[in-house]
Amino acid sequence: GPMPIEEAVRVAKQIAEAVEAAHDKGVVHRDLKPANVNITPDGNVKVLDFGLAKALVGDPMSGDAADHDLSLSPTLTQAMTGLGVLLGTAGYMSPEQARGKPVDRRADIWAFGCIVYEMLTGQRLFTGETATDVIGAVVHKEPDLDELSSKVPPQIRRLLDRCLQKDVNRRLQSIGDARIALQEW
Repeated sequence: GPMPIEEAVRVAKQIAEAVEAAHDKGVVHRDLKPANVNITPDGNVKVLDFGLAKALVGDPMSGDAADHDLSLSPTLTQAMTGLGVLLGTAGYMSPEQARGKPVDRRADIWAFGCIVYEMLTGQRLFTGETATDVIGAVVHKEPDLDELSSKVPPQIRRLLDRCLQKDVNRRLQSIGDARIALQEW
């Protein structure tokens, strides 16, 4: 079921801090999902498994030619690393990642939004019978924030809306901004 709002915000803030630290070092996780988030017995959040991470060349937001190499594109399994194979977990892939397009830190912001949504609702944002169905939902279905409890504060709803914009240019541009919004709440 859903986590209490205060606990979800505390966990989300720590996830944002961890992702921000990676982004500050030029690393995009590309497989951010609940299974890669661990809460220690003392309540500290650890983001794990950077196995599909991508080190960005130059400006992480540039989309330069190095980022267009399909061999560096996102994936479903590490064993399937052929040209044009998708890397990541279907339900948490950003639309651009699900389409096999180049990704930057905004793909992690999308996945962060999916995780926060799941913490607040107790259900996945995108589902389907197969991975293909899930990817289709990510690409074609709009996130339904009406599933959030009426107790979720408007500023958290706005943050989720910004994280879950399908158009990368309308999506929140920095996970640090998410961290600040969560701290201010």
